[in-house]
Amino acid sequence: MVLDPRLLELLCCPAEEAGQACHGTLEETASGLLCRKCGLTYPIEDGIPVMLPDHAKRKED
Repeated sequence: MVLDPRLLELLCCPAEEAGQACHGTLEETASGLLCRKCGLTYPIEDGIPVMLPDHAKRKED
């Protein structure tokens, strides 16, 4: 699934760690939207990004 590039420009990572918002840039991958800053991947369901940190998965090292 390819998201509209204009949508990707608007979205940023909503995760928080130690009271600080991540706001990292997201990159579309086969498994969802990856934040390279904090390593979370947000799923895309039916073409809609699920931008909830509770639904995100941590990037495996």
